[in-house]
Amino acid sequence: MASLATMTMQRSALRSMSRTSYKQQTRHLTERAGSVLIDIDHYASGWNIADIEEFTKAGKYQIQTFNKISEKGLQQFPPEKYEIKPAAWEANNAHAILLRSHKLQESEVDVTVRAIARCGAGTNNVPVSRMTELGIPVFNTPGANANAVKELVLCGILLGSRRIVDGINHMTELGKQGLAKERVEKDKAMFGGREIKGKTLAVIGLGHIGSSSAVDAAKLGMKTVGYDPALSIESALKLPRTIKLTDSIVSAVQQADYISINIPYIKGEGGTHGIIGKDVISNMKPDAVLLNFARGELVDSEAMKEFLDGGNGKYVSDFPDDLLWDHKNAIILPHLGASTEEAEDAAASMAAETIKNFLEKGTIVNSVNFPETSLPDRPENAVRFVCVNQNLPGMLAHITEAFAKANLNILQQINHSRGEIAYNVMDVDITDHDDVLSFKEVQEVITMQEGVLSSRIIFGKAGQGYAKNLMGEYFV
Repeated sequence: MASLATMTMQRSALRSMSRTSYKQQTRHLTERAGSVLIDIDHYASGWNIADIEEFTKAGKYQIQTFNKISEKGLQQFPPEKYEIKPAAWEANNAHAILLRSHKLQESEVDVTVRAIARCGAGTNNVPVSRMTELGIPVFNTPGANANAVKELVLCGILLGSRRIVDGINHMTELGKQGLAKERVEKDKAMFGGREIKGKTLAVIGLGHIGSSSAVDAAKLGMKTVGYDPALSIESALKLPRTIKLTDSIVSAVQQADYISINIPYIKGEGGTHGIIGKDVISNMKPDAVLLNFARGELVDSEAMKEFLDGGNGKYVSDFPDDLLWDHKNAIILPHLGASTEEAEDAAASMAAETIKNFLEKGTIVNSVNFPETSLPDRPENAVRFVCVNQNLPGMLAHITEAFAKANLNILQQINHSRGEIAYNVMDVDITDHDDVLSFKEVQEVITMQEGVLSSRIIFGKAGQGYAKNLMGEYFV
Protein backbone atom coordinates (compact mmCIF):
# COMPACT_ATOMS: atom_id res chain seq x y z
CA MET A 1 0.00 0.00 0.00
CA ALA A 2 1.31 3.42 -0.89
CA SER A 3 1.90 5.82 2.00
CA LEU A 4 2.90 9.43 2.32
CA ALA A 5 6.47 8.19 2.53
CA THR A 6 6.21 6.74 -0.99
CA MET A 7 4.40 9.73 -2.48
CA THR A 8 7.36 10.75 -4.65
CA MET A 9 7.46 7.40 -6.45
CA GLN A 10 3.73 7.55 -7.08
CA ARG A 11 3.93 11.08 -8.50
CA SER A 12 6.69 9.94 -10.87
CA ALA A 13 4.41 7.17 -12.08
CA LEU A 14 1.62 9.68 -12.66
CA ARG A 15 3.91 11.97 -14.64
CA SER A 16 4.93 9.05 -16.85
CA MET A 17 1.37 8.81 -18.18
CA SER A 18 0.96 10.73 -21.40
CA ARG A 19 -1.22 13.82 -21.14
CA THR A 20 -3.34 12.60 -24.03
CA SER A 21 -4.00 9.24 -22.37
CA TYR A 22 -4.88 10.97 -19.09
CA LYS A 23 -7.33 13.34 -20.80
CA GLN A 24 -8.97 10.47 -22.68
CA GLN A 25 -9.50 8.54 -19.48
CA THR A 26 -10.89 11.52 -17.57
CA ARG A 27 -13.05 13.15 -20.26
CA HIS A 28 -16.09 11.13 -19.15
CA LEU A 29 -15.81 12.58 -15.66
CA THR A 30 -17.32 15.90 -16.75
CA GLU A 31 -20.60 16.29 -14.87
CA ARG A 32 -23.65 18.42 -15.58
CA ALA A 33 -25.12 20.63 -12.82
CA GLY A 34 -28.36 22.06 -14.16
CA SER A 35 -27.37 23.53 -17.52
CA VAL A 36 -23.78 24.20 -16.54
CA LEU A 37 -20.91 21.91 -17.38
CA ILE A 38 -18.40 21.50 -14.59
CA ASP A 39 -14.97 20.58 -15.88
CA ILE A 40 -13.60 18.03 -13.43
CA ASP A 41 -11.09 16.28 -15.64
CA HIS A 42 -8.45 16.79 -12.96
CA TYR A 43 -10.70 15.23 -10.36
CA ALA A 44 -9.02 11.90 -10.48
CA SER A 45 -7.67 13.61 -7.35
CA GLY A 46 -6.84 11.18 -4.63
CA TRP A 47 -6.36 8.19 -6.90
CA ASN A 48 -2.87 6.73 -6.85
CA ILE A 49 -3.11 5.20 -10.29
CA ALA A 50 -1.26 1.91 -10.41
CA ASP A 51 -2.48 1.45 -13.99
CA ILE A 52 -5.26 2.59 -16.30
CA GLU A 53 -7.49 -0.33 -15.31
CA GLU A 54 -7.43 0.79 -11.67
CA PHE A 55 -8.18 4.35 -12.71
CA THR A 56 -11.31 3.41 -14.66
CA LYS A 57 -12.80 1.97 -11.45
CA ALA A 58 -13.52 5.51 -10.27
CA GLY A 59 -17.02 6.23 -9.09
CA LYS A 60 -17.21 4.65 -5.63
CA TYR A 61 -15.82 5.60 -2.27
CA GLN A 62 -13.25 3.07 -1.16
CA ILE A 63 -13.41 2.12 2.54
CA GLN A 64 -10.48 0.14 3.90
CA THR A 65 -11.16 -1.97 7.00
CA PHE A 66 -8.84 -3.31 9.66
CA ASN A 67 -10.11 -5.99 12.07
CA LYS A 68 -13.46 -7.68 11.58
CA ILE A 69 -16.09 -4.96 11.34
CA SER A 70 -19.74 -5.73 12.11
CA GLU A 71 -21.74 -6.55 8.98
CA LYS A 72 -24.62 -4.45 10.28
CA GLY A 73 -22.27 -1.50 10.42
CA LEU A 74 -20.88 -2.08 6.92
CA GLN A 75 -24.42 -2.28 5.58
CA GLN A 76 -24.70 1.45 6.27
CA PHE A 77 -22.54 1.94 3.16
CA PRO A 78 -24.80 1.60 0.07
CA PRO A 79 -23.02 -0.71 -2.41
CA GLU A 80 -23.81 1.55 -5.37
CA LYS A 81 -21.62 4.28 -3.84
CA TYR A 82 -19.15 2.41 -1.63
CA GLU A 83 -16.72 -0.43 -1.94
CA ILE A 84 -15.42 -2.15 1.22
CA LYS A 85 -11.89 -3.54 1.12
CA PRO A 86 -9.98 -5.49 3.82
CA ALA A 87 -6.54 -4.48 5.09
CA ALA A 88 -4.87 -6.97 2.76
CA TRP A 89 -6.17 -5.00 -0.22
CA GLU A 90 -3.23 -3.76 -2.25
CA ALA A 91 -4.94 -1.09 -4.34
CA ASN A 92 -3.81 2.44 -3.61
CA ASN A 93 -6.99 4.47 -3.49
CA ALA A 94 -8.58 4.14 -0.04
CA HIS A 95 -10.63 7.21 0.86
CA ALA A 96 -11.34 6.30 4.49
CA ILE A 97 -10.22 3.77 7.09
CA LEU A 98 -12.50 1.90 9.49
CA LEU A 99 -10.92 -0.05 12.36
CA ARG A 100 -11.43 -1.41 15.86
CA SER A 101 -8.36 -2.44 17.90
CA HIS A 102 -5.73 -2.54 15.13
CA LYS A 103 -2.75 -0.35 16.01
CA LEU A 104 -2.61 1.88 12.98
CA GLN A 105 0.78 2.88 11.61
CA GLU A 106 1.38 5.99 9.53
CA SER A 107 2.73 3.77 6.74
CA GLU A 108 -0.74 2.20 6.47
CA VAL A 109 -2.41 5.56 5.83
CA ASP A 110 -2.47 6.12 2.09
CA VAL A 111 -1.96 9.62 0.73
CA THR A 112 -5.55 9.46 -0.56
CA VAL A 113 -7.11 8.84 2.87
CA ARG A 114 -9.49 11.63 3.92
CA ALA A 115 -10.69 10.24 7.27
CA ILE A 116 -10.22 7.53 9.90
CA ALA A 117 -12.95 6.17 12.17
CA ARG A 118 -12.56 3.83 15.12
CA CYS A 119 -15.48 1.62 16.14
CA GLY A 120 -15.13 2.45 19.83
CA ALA A 121 -14.59 5.34 22.21
CA GLY A 122 -10.81 5.29 22.67
CA THR A 123 -8.37 6.24 19.91
CA ASN A 124 -5.10 5.21 21.56
CA ASN A 125 -4.40 2.85 18.66
CA VAL A 126 -4.45 5.70 16.13
CA PRO A 127 -1.60 8.26 15.80
CA VAL A 128 -4.01 11.15 16.29
CA SER A 129 -1.40 13.91 16.60
CA ARG A 130 0.27 12.90 13.38
CA MET A 131 -3.06 12.62 11.56
CA THR A 132 -3.88 16.15 12.73
CA GLU A 133 -0.61 17.41 11.24
CA LEU A 134 -1.59 15.74 7.96
CA GLY A 135 -5.09 17.25 8.01
CA ILE A 136 -6.93 13.94 8.49
CA PRO A 137 -9.89 13.86 10.91
CA VAL A 138 -10.07 10.94 13.33
CA PHE A 139 -13.53 9.91 14.50
CA ASN A 140 -14.73 7.70 17.35
CA THR A 141 -18.10 6.38 18.50
CA PRO A 142 -18.83 7.78 21.98
CA GLY A 143 -21.71 6.06 23.70
CA ALA A 144 -22.06 3.21 21.21
CA ASN A 145 -20.73 0.67 23.71
CA ALA A 146 -22.03 2.45 26.82
CA ASN A 147 -24.73 -0.09 27.65
CA ALA A 148 -22.36 -3.04 27.27
CA VAL A 149 -19.73 -1.49 29.56
CA LYS A 150 -22.37 -0.35 32.06
CA GLU A 151 -23.67 -3.91 32.34
CA LEU A 152 -20.13 -5.12 32.99
CA VAL A 153 -19.74 -2.45 35.69
CA LEU A 154 -22.88 -3.76 37.40
CA CYS A 155 -21.56 -7.30 37.03
CA GLY A 156 -18.27 -6.15 38.60
CA ILE A 157 -20.14 -4.73 41.59
CA LEU A 158 -21.72 -8.13 42.19
CA LEU A 159 -18.46 -10.01 41.60
CA GLY A 160 -16.78 -7.80 44.18
CA SER A 161 -19.57 -8.33 46.70
CA ARG A 162 -20.27 -12.04 46.88
CA ARG A 163 -17.00 -13.94 46.21
CA ILE A 164 -18.71 -15.55 43.24
CA VAL A 165 -15.49 -16.31 41.37
CA ASP A 166 -13.93 -17.97 44.44
CA GLY A 167 -17.08 -20.05 44.89
CA ILE A 168 -17.06 -21.19 41.25
CA ASN A 169 -13.40 -22.21 41.46
CA HIS A 170 -14.01 -24.07 44.75
CA MET A 171 -16.94 -26.04 43.35
CA THR A 172 -14.92 -26.92 40.25
CA GLU A 173 -12.22 -28.47 42.45
CA LEU A 174 -14.79 -30.32 44.55
CA GLY A 175 -16.38 -31.62 41.38
CA LYS A 176 -13.06 -33.07 40.26
CA GLN A 177 -12.89 -34.90 43.59
CA GLY A 178 -16.48 -36.09 43.43
CA LEU A 179 -17.36 -34.07 46.56
CA ALA A 180 -19.52 -31.29 45.11
CA LYS A 181 -22.91 -32.58 46.29
CA GLU A 182 -21.56 -33.50 49.70
CA ARG A 183 -20.01 -30.10 50.38
CA VAL A 184 -22.35 -27.72 48.51
CA GLU A 185 -24.17 -26.65 51.69
CA LYS A 186 -21.36 -27.16 54.18
CA ASP A 187 -18.85 -24.92 52.39
CA LYS A 188 -21.11 -21.98 51.57
CA ALA A 189 -20.03 -20.17 54.75
CA MET A 190 -16.56 -19.85 53.23
CA PHE A 191 -17.90 -17.42 50.66
CA GLY A 192 -20.01 -14.94 52.57
CA GLY A 193 -20.57 -11.50 51.10
CA ARG A 194 -22.68 -8.39 51.34
CA GLU A 195 -25.69 -6.97 49.54
CA ILE A 196 -25.35 -3.84 47.45
CA LYS A 197 -28.68 -2.26 48.42
CA GLY A 198 -28.03 0.79 50.58
CA LYS A 199 -24.32 0.83 49.73
CA THR A 200 -22.63 3.81 48.06
CA LEU A 201 -21.25 3.82 44.53
CA ALA A 202 -18.81 6.58 43.56
CA VAL A 203 -18.71 7.21 39.83
CA ILE A 204 -15.58 8.96 38.57
CA GLY A 205 -16.45 10.35 35.14
CA LEU A 206 -20.11 10.97 34.29
CA GLY A 207 -20.19 10.58 30.54
CA HIS A 208 -22.29 8.00 28.68
CA ILE A 209 -21.05 5.02 30.71
CA GLY A 210 -20.73 6.75 34.07
CA SER A 211 -24.14 8.40 33.99
CA SER A 212 -25.96 5.21 32.93
CA SER A 213 -24.07 3.24 35.61
CA ALA A 214 -25.22 5.74 38.25
CA VAL A 215 -28.83 5.54 37.04
CA ASP A 216 -29.00 1.75 37.14
CA ALA A 217 -27.13 1.52 40.46
CA ALA A 218 -29.75 3.86 41.96
CA LYS A 219 -32.49 1.59 40.62
CA LEU A 220 -30.84 -1.28 42.52
CA GLY A 221 -31.15 0.72 45.73
CA MET A 222 -27.62 2.09 45.89
CA LYS A 223 -26.63 5.59 46.94
CA THR A 224 -24.58 7.42 44.31
CA VAL A 225 -21.79 9.95 44.44
CA GLY A 226 -20.20 11.43 41.33
CA TYR A 227 -17.25 13.50 40.18
CA ASP A 228 -16.71 14.97 36.72
CA PRO A 229 -15.08 18.39 36.21
CA ALA A 230 -16.35 18.47 32.62
CA LEU A 231 -19.91 17.28 33.20
CA SER A 232 -22.06 18.09 30.17
CA ILE A 233 -25.65 19.27 30.39
CA GLU A 234 -26.74 16.20 28.41
CA SER A 235 -25.13 13.82 30.92
CA ALA A 236 -26.28 15.86 33.93
CA LEU A 237 -29.91 15.53 32.82
CA LYS A 238 -29.54 11.74 32.81
CA LEU A 239 -28.26 11.47 36.37
CA PRO A 240 -30.45 10.22 39.23
CA ARG A 241 -31.88 13.10 41.25
CA THR A 242 -30.41 11.67 44.45
CA ILE A 243 -26.79 11.68 43.25
CA LYS A 244 -24.36 13.79 45.25
CA LEU A 245 -21.75 15.61 43.15
CA THR A 246 -18.34 16.31 44.68
CA ASP A 247 -15.48 18.66 43.82
CA SER A 248 -12.67 16.09 43.73
CA ILE A 249 -11.94 12.38 43.25
CA VAL A 250 -10.75 12.10 46.85
CA SER A 251 -13.99 13.48 48.29
CA ALA A 252 -15.99 11.14 46.04
CA VAL A 253 -14.24 7.96 47.18
CA GLN A 254 -13.98 8.65 50.92
CA GLN A 255 -17.38 7.19 51.88
CA ALA A 256 -17.86 4.89 48.90
CA ASP A 257 -18.22 1.13 49.12
CA TYR A 258 -17.74 0.80 45.36
CA ILE A 259 -15.83 3.07 43.00
CA SER A 260 -16.24 2.95 39.22
CA ILE A 261 -13.67 4.67 36.98
CA ASN A 262 -15.11 5.94 33.71
CA ILE A 263 -12.60 8.48 32.41
CA PRO A 264 -10.42 8.53 29.28
CA TYR A 265 -6.74 7.69 29.39
CA ILE A 266 -4.64 10.70 28.40
CA LYS A 267 -0.86 10.51 28.24
CA GLY A 268 1.57 13.26 29.10
CA GLU A 269 1.68 16.17 31.50
CA GLY A 270 -1.73 17.01 32.87
CA GLY A 271 -3.07 13.67 31.62
CA THR A 272 -4.76 10.85 33.50
CA HIS A 273 -1.95 8.30 33.73
CA GLY A 274 -1.99 6.88 37.28
CA ILE A 275 -4.72 9.33 38.34
CA ILE A 276 -6.01 6.74 40.81
CA GLY A 277 -2.78 6.86 42.82
CA LYS A 278 -1.76 6.63 46.43
CA ASP A 279 -3.37 9.97 47.33
CA VAL A 280 -6.75 8.66 46.16
CA ILE A 281 -6.40 5.03 47.23
CA SER A 282 -5.28 5.98 50.76
CA ASN A 283 -8.65 7.74 51.21
CA MET A 284 -10.70 4.70 50.22
CA LYS A 285 -12.51 2.58 52.82
CA PRO A 286 -10.50 -0.58 53.72
CA ASP A 287 -13.15 -2.85 52.17
CA ALA A 288 -13.91 -0.70 49.12
CA VAL A 289 -14.20 -2.32 45.67
CA LEU A 290 -12.49 -0.46 42.82
CA LEU A 291 -13.98 -1.14 39.36
CA ASN A 292 -11.80 -0.27 36.38
CA PHE A 293 -13.38 -0.93 33.00
CA ALA A 294 -11.87 2.22 31.47
CA ARG A 295 -8.09 1.81 31.07
CA GLY A 296 -5.51 -0.12 33.11
CA GLU A 297 -3.04 2.77 33.08
CA LEU A 298 -5.41 4.95 35.09
CA VAL A 299 -4.58 3.01 38.25
CA ASP A 300 -1.22 3.05 40.06
CA SER A 301 -0.63 -0.71 40.37
CA GLU A 302 1.84 -0.49 43.25
CA ALA A 303 -0.48 1.69 45.32
CA MET A 304 -3.36 -0.64 44.51
CA LYS A 305 -1.36 -3.72 45.54
CA GLU A 306 -0.47 -2.08 48.85
CA PHE A 307 -4.18 -1.39 49.42
CA LEU A 308 -5.20 -4.97 48.60
CA ASP A 309 -2.44 -6.41 50.81
CA GLY A 310 -3.59 -4.43 53.81
CA GLY A 311 -7.33 -5.05 53.95
CA ASN A 312 -10.44 -6.63 52.48
CA GLY A 313 -10.73 -4.31 49.50
CA LYS A 314 -11.02 -5.65 45.96
CA TYR A 315 -10.00 -4.65 42.47
CA VAL A 316 -12.11 -5.70 39.48
CA SER A 317 -10.89 -4.88 35.96
CA ASP A 318 -10.85 -6.12 32.38
CA PHE A 319 -7.30 -4.90 31.77
CA PRO A 320 -4.19 -7.04 32.44
CA ASP A 321 -1.85 -6.00 35.22
CA ASP A 322 1.58 -7.50 35.89
CA LEU A 323 1.35 -6.82 39.63
CA LEU A 324 -2.29 -7.63 40.32
CA TRP A 325 -3.30 -10.41 37.96
CA ASP A 326 -2.92 -13.18 40.57
CA HIS A 327 -3.69 -11.25 43.74
CA LYS A 328 -6.27 -13.02 45.90
CA ASN A 329 -8.31 -9.80 46.16
CA ALA A 330 -8.18 -8.97 42.46
CA ILE A 331 -10.54 -10.19 39.73
CA ILE A 332 -8.93 -9.65 36.33
CA LEU A 333 -11.10 -10.42 33.30
CA PRO A 334 -10.42 -10.42 29.56
CA HIS A 335 -11.14 -7.05 27.96
CA LEU A 336 -14.88 -7.67 27.72
CA GLY A 337 -16.24 -4.14 28.05
CA ALA A 338 -17.61 -3.75 24.53
CA SER A 339 -17.52 -7.42 23.55
CA THR A 340 -21.21 -7.86 22.82
CA GLU A 341 -22.81 -8.29 19.44
CA GLU A 342 -25.06 -5.31 20.11
CA ALA A 343 -22.16 -3.00 21.04
CA GLU A 344 -20.12 -3.99 18.00
CA ASP A 345 -23.12 -3.41 15.71
CA ALA A 346 -23.84 -0.01 17.28
CA ALA A 347 -20.21 1.16 17.14
CA ALA A 348 -19.70 0.06 13.53
CA SER A 349 -22.99 1.64 12.45
CA MET A 350 -22.13 4.93 14.13
CA ALA A 351 -18.63 4.95 12.60
CA ALA A 352 -20.01 4.20 9.15
CA GLU A 353 -22.60 7.00 9.38
CA THR A 354 -19.89 9.40 10.52
CA ILE A 355 -17.66 8.51 7.56
CA LYS A 356 -20.59 8.76 5.12
CA ASN A 357 -21.59 12.21 6.33
CA PHE A 358 -18.01 13.41 6.11
CA LEU A 359 -17.31 12.05 2.63
CA GLU A 360 -20.67 13.05 1.13
CA LYS A 361 -21.40 16.31 2.97
CA GLY A 362 -18.20 17.42 4.68
CA THR A 363 -19.85 17.09 8.10
CA ILE A 364 -17.63 16.68 11.17
CA VAL A 365 -19.15 15.01 14.24
CA ASN A 366 -17.58 12.83 16.94
CA SER A 367 -14.04 13.77 15.91
CA VAL A 368 -11.24 13.71 18.47
CA ASN A 369 -9.05 16.19 16.58
CA PHE A 370 -11.30 18.31 14.30
CA PRO A 371 -13.98 20.87 15.23
CA GLU A 372 -17.60 19.83 15.02
CA THR A 373 -18.90 21.32 11.77
CA SER A 374 -22.16 21.01 9.86
CA LEU A 375 -23.59 22.98 6.96
CA PRO A 376 -27.13 22.52 5.55
CA ASP A 377 -27.46 20.39 2.44
CA ARG A 378 -25.81 21.77 -0.68
CA PRO A 379 -28.23 23.75 -2.90
CA GLU A 380 -28.83 22.27 -6.35
CA ASN A 381 -27.13 25.23 -7.99
CA ALA A 382 -23.92 24.87 -5.99
CA VAL A 383 -20.73 22.90 -5.68
CA ARG A 384 -19.44 22.19 -2.17
CA PHE A 385 -15.82 23.04 -1.41
CA VAL A 386 -14.05 21.79 1.73
CA CYS A 387 -10.70 23.05 2.96
CA VAL A 388 -8.47 21.90 5.84
CA ASN A 389 -5.81 24.35 6.97
CA GLN A 390 -3.63 25.28 9.88
CA ASN A 391 -5.37 27.61 12.31
CA LEU A 392 -3.49 30.77 11.33
CA PRO A 393 -4.65 34.41 11.07
CA GLY A 394 -5.92 35.45 7.64
CA MET A 395 -6.41 31.97 6.20
CA LEU A 396 -10.16 32.33 5.65
CA ALA A 397 -9.61 35.67 3.90
CA HIS A 398 -7.11 34.06 1.49
CA ILE A 399 -9.58 31.28 0.66
CA THR A 400 -12.54 33.59 0.00
CA GLU A 401 -10.33 35.97 -1.98
CA ALA A 402 -9.39 33.15 -4.35
CA PHE A 403 -13.08 32.52 -5.10
CA ALA A 404 -13.72 36.23 -5.56
CA LYS A 405 -10.88 36.53 -8.08
CA ALA A 406 -12.37 33.61 -10.00
CA ASN A 407 -15.73 35.44 -10.02
CA LEU A 408 -17.32 32.71 -7.90
CA ASN A 409 -19.94 33.59 -5.30
CA ILE A 410 -20.13 31.74 -1.98
CA LEU A 411 -23.77 30.98 -1.09
CA GLN A 412 -23.15 29.65 2.41
CA GLN A 413 -20.10 28.80 4.44
CA ILE A 414 -18.92 27.75 7.87
CA ASN A 415 -15.49 28.00 9.46
CA HIS A 416 -14.60 26.30 12.73
CA SER A 417 -11.29 25.68 14.44
CA ARG A 418 -9.92 23.35 17.08
CA GLY A 419 -6.40 23.75 18.38
CA GLU A 420 -4.05 23.93 15.41
CA ILE A 421 -6.65 22.91 12.81
CA ALA A 422 -9.27 25.01 10.99
CA TYR A 423 -11.99 23.47 8.85
CA ASN A 424 -13.99 25.26 6.16
CA VAL A 425 -17.09 24.19 4.21
CA MET A 426 -18.38 26.45 1.41
CA ASP A 427 -21.14 26.12 -1.17
CA VAL A 428 -20.19 27.95 -4.36
CA ASP A 429 -22.90 29.32 -6.68
CA ILE A 430 -22.82 28.25 -10.34
CA THR A 431 -26.16 29.69 -11.59
CA ASP A 432 -24.73 32.81 -13.24
CA HIS A 433 -22.26 30.91 -15.38
CA ASP A 434 -23.30 29.79 -18.85
CA ASP A 435 -19.91 28.55 -19.95
CA VAL A 436 -17.74 25.63 -18.95
CA LEU A 437 -16.71 26.32 -15.41
CA SER A 438 -13.45 24.83 -14.18
CA PHE A 439 -12.46 24.65 -10.52
CA LYS A 440 -9.02 23.41 -11.42
CA GLU A 441 -7.22 26.72 -11.09
CA VAL A 442 -9.01 28.03 -8.02
CA GLN A 443 -8.59 24.72 -6.18
CA GLU A 444 -4.87 24.70 -6.89
CA VAL A 445 -4.51 28.34 -5.81
CA ILE A 446 -6.25 27.65 -2.52
CA THR A 447 -4.54 24.32 -1.86
CA MET A 448 -1.09 25.79 -2.43
CA GLN A 449 -1.66 28.66 0.00
CA GLU A 450 0.86 28.39 2.83
CA GLY A 451 -0.87 26.69 5.74
CA VAL A 452 -3.47 24.79 3.65
CA LEU A 453 -3.27 21.00 4.09
CA SER A 454 -5.94 19.73 1.71
CA SER A 455 -9.04 20.67 -0.26
CA ARG A 456 -11.95 18.72 -1.62
CA ILE A 457 -14.78 19.24 -4.12
CA ILE A 458 -17.89 17.32 -3.09
CA PHE A 459 -19.53 16.98 -6.47
CA GLY A 460 -19.76 14.43 -9.24
CA LYS A 461 -18.27 10.97 -8.97
CA ALA A 462 -17.51 9.58 -5.54
CA GLY A 463 -13.91 9.80 -4.42
CA GLN A 464 -12.81 12.55 -6.79
CA GLY A 465 -12.00 16.21 -6.34
CA TYR A 466 -9.32 15.77 -3.66
CA ALA A 467 -6.06 17.72 -3.53
CA LYS A 468 -3.27 18.02 -0.97
CA ASN A 469 -0.42 20.37 -0.28
CA LEU A 470 2.42 17.95 0.45
CA MET A 471 5.46 19.86 1.59
CA GLY A 472 4.83 22.56 -1.01
CA GLU A 473 4.02 20.14 -3.83
CA TYR A 474 0.55 19.94 -5.37
CA PHE A 475 -0.88 16.44 -5.23
CA VAL A 476 -4.08 15.71 -7.17
